[in-house]
Amino acid sequence: MPTKTRTRKRKLPWYLRPFKWLLWFVILSVAWVLLYAVVPPPVTITMLTDGNGITKDWTSLSAIDRNMVRAAIAAEDGKFCSHAGFDRDAIEDAMQRNAKGKRLRGGSTISQQTAKNVFLWQGSGWTRYVRKVPEVWFTFLIEKLWSKRRIMEVYLNVAETGIGTYGVEAGAQRYFRKSAAKLTPQEAARIAAILPLPKKREAISPSGFTRRYGNTIAARIGQVRRDGLDACIYE
Repeated sequence: MPTKTRTRKRKLPWYLRPFKWLLWFVILSVAWVLLYAVVPPPVTITMLTDGNGITKDWTSLSAIDRNMVRAAIAAEDGKFCSHAGFDRDAIEDAMQRNAKGKRLRGGSTISQQTAKNVFLWQGSGWTRYVRKVPEVWFTFLIEKLWSKRRIMEVYLNVAETGIGTYGVEAGAQRYFRKSAAKLTPQEAARIAAILPLPKKREAISPSGFTRRYGNTIAARIGQVRRDGLDACIYE
């Protein structure tokens, strides 16, 4: 009887393996982003590493008051509807301020923050710099594969709005005992004012900078509406 000969699988040369890993990363990341284009992200790394527990309540954008959307644009990203994920002017301004030794300031757009919050991790120091490359990649992907409306919807549902609290619905219930669908401009502005430091800033009876910043955001909500800065969401 003739003997069967086994064909040995040729191994990929070591210098080509990084390209294989990169290809798999691209395939899996695209699939991940496509999945979240239609499915609410169930949990994030930030939530899983939060020792204070998780309080969240996914809410569709249609059930969130437009004041909240406009407050987020006014506070975080006035060019949300006009950029492709990155605000070059804001990045250059942040670099100049930081180079002069002023208070560290980022130039992240809502798209970048969404990519970081959903697919990556928080953190400062060297971990922040390690995160930047995949953050750029995931920002590019959500801008290409999601609509602006979807980006805003996900952002407002995963952003940290208090200690152990995620999303504007949970934040509205925590601070004002009402649904995010019924927020007043002032209440929406207060939630937006605490987004950069939700564990340290207070939405109820704020004082000092938080109170002044909240008032500024409330005033800008009307400007966002008048200038159509939310047109990509409410077309």
